[in-house]
Amino acid sequence: MKQRKSAKANQQDQNGHSSPFNFNKLLDPDASWDKDQLGDVLHWIRQAVALVCGLLWGAIPLVGGVWLFVFLAISTAIVYGYYAMILKIDEEEFGGHGALLQEGLFASVTLFLVHLLPAAVIRATVVLLHIFL
Repeated sequence: MKQRKSAKANQQDQNGHSSPFNFNKLLDPDASWDKDQLGDVLHWIRQAVALVCGLLWGAIPLVGGVWLFVFLAISTAIVYGYYAMILKIDEEEFGGHGALLQEGLFASVTLFLVHLLPAAVIRATVVLLHIFL
């Protein structure tokens, strides 16, 4: 079975097409990563955390600057835990902790705020409608 998979992958490479992304690689500490691949994975993990936290924070009345820092701490801890504890990579090969932890940070803060504010506005509108109707 492995021979068929590797033969199929070699055939795709010979035809000039890139092989599809292997999701098993996401949890494999022995997998090899290049800087762009790892950066993309860390970026999208951080975006998913931003989306979930933004919607959750907006649905629950969590307002104030402290919750932005809580989001940053959660997001950074998840990214660090992923590359340091699950993938067990040598961070110096990828530019150190700073480069890996910065991957997708600013975009995730924007996504967090974009989803936090509309959810809070919708929640406030529903409360006002219940009061006046």
